[in-house]
Amino acid sequence: MHNLPKNDDLVVFGVVARRSSFKRAADELGMSVAYVSKRIAILEDCLTVKLFHRTTRSVALTDTGERVYALSRSVLDNVDQLVAASTPNRETVRGRLRICSSFGFGRNHVAPVISAIVRQHPELHIRFEVLDRLVDPGVEGFDLDIRIGNDIAPHLIAKPINQNARLLCASPDYLASHGIPRKLSDLVNHNCIVIKERDHPFGHWDLTTPNGQVDRVKVAGSLSTNNGEVAVQWAVDGHGVVLRSIWDVHTHIREGRLKQILPDHTQSANVWAVYPAELRNTHKIEAVVSAFRVALQQRASVFEPTA
Repeated sequence: MHNLPKNDDLVVFGVVARRSSFKRAADELGMSVAYVSKRIAILEDCLTVKLFHRTTRSVALTDTGERVYALSRSVLDNVDQLVAASTPNRETVRGRLRICSSFGFGRNHVAPVISAIVRQHPELHIRFEVLDRLVDPGVEGFDLDIRIGNDIAPHLIAKPINQNARLLCASPDYLASHGIPRKLSDLVNHNCIVIKERDHPFGHWDLTTPNGQVDRVKVAGSLSTNNGEVAVQWAVDGHGVVLRSIWDVHTHIREGRLKQILPDHTQSANVWAVYPAELRNTHKIEAVVSAFRVALQQRASVFEPTA
């Protein structure tokens, strides 16, 4: 007869399975590798199965481990919903969340919202990371990715947070020296600041006109970066044209440091809350996504109508 596994051991097992590494799982959980290995050994003994194939270089789920992983996610989600449903104060949100976002948007907008969320829900513990690449939350062990951009894999759950667009901008000094582009093809003759960040295709800008037509222009310039904040600052300094989210440029436009050009050409890049399918309907995810939606829509209310 099997002993009942502990929920905490199932949590440890789930992190090891997602991260395919005892060390990475230990880093995420704030535990020692030895302790993580011990908990997995106890779980395997409890279930009388082998959960992982282990080598010196990798950790992979066995066939049985794959089945246990799927079932354990269901068990933990049901426990989470049971606790939430039985809590006298339904507004109580507790537990741990790993959240990620991009550099500039994460630092300037997501981080302040997280600060407000944990103030409202003190039993919630959040680990926040900013990354310059597109993330698969389930594969990399994140519970939630607050992202700008519409490139979302179909196996992930994506909840809309706010509409958003990227705009073409340049400084008044740059435009005075190099002229104002009158059509999209004119950008070929301009110094364009190219960004390789998350879903940006390097050197190609796809922009949509008011009638829904998508036009592509190949751009180049003397400066490129993987950091959007750096690119915007270079544009403010007069080095060229940048394609950047309204979240990042609206203050510069309002205060005259940047000027929007070719306003009939924008790039849809909405704000989304993206998370693994197995976290669907969990109380803390629903509560946190709702909090982000309210807070970020409030922040977006200061934008110009072109947003």
